[in-house]
Amino acid sequence: MSKVTPATRALDAAGVAFTVHGYEYDPDAESIGLQAAAALGEDPARVLKTLMAQVDGKPVCVVVPSDQEVSMKKLAAAAGGKSAQMMKPPEAERVTGYKVGGISPFGQRKPVRTVIEQSALAHELVYLNGGQRGLQVRLKPADVRDVLKAVVADVLA
Repeated sequence: MSKVTPATRALDAAGVAFTVHGYEYDPDAESIGLQAAAALGEDPARVLKTLMAQVDGKPVCVVVPSDQEVSMKKLAAAAGGKSAQMMKPPEAERVTGYKVGGISPFGQRKPVRTVIEQSALAHELVYLNGGQRGLQVRLKPADVRDVLKAVVADVLA
């Protein structure tokens, strides 16, 4: 497994301090984020999942704790839109340049508006997908917010 991905290159380019953590990816896991948290021995609230949605037809990246679900109504409001829906996996792969299970908010094919769940900022360090299945990066949540120029909001169901 390569530890250099578009995501890690984007973090390096932004001058962000992060560490890389590999784990045994289970393609049959019911929840990729929860499986990653268990494999890393971390609290699921600190292992954030990257989801791709559409708000009023435009792509939006949403970052939430792996043990939580997104409220589409709250996401639409946070992104300044009227309606939101999850993106279908093939569309998410096309937009981001990553495979489902390895989608990172960093280093996507084209930058898209990002919304991060406000509770994620309460942790000293969080984990996010590093751009491939079985690879996580650990960094400060404020760095996630700043690098992605993310909107911080309550988007939990």
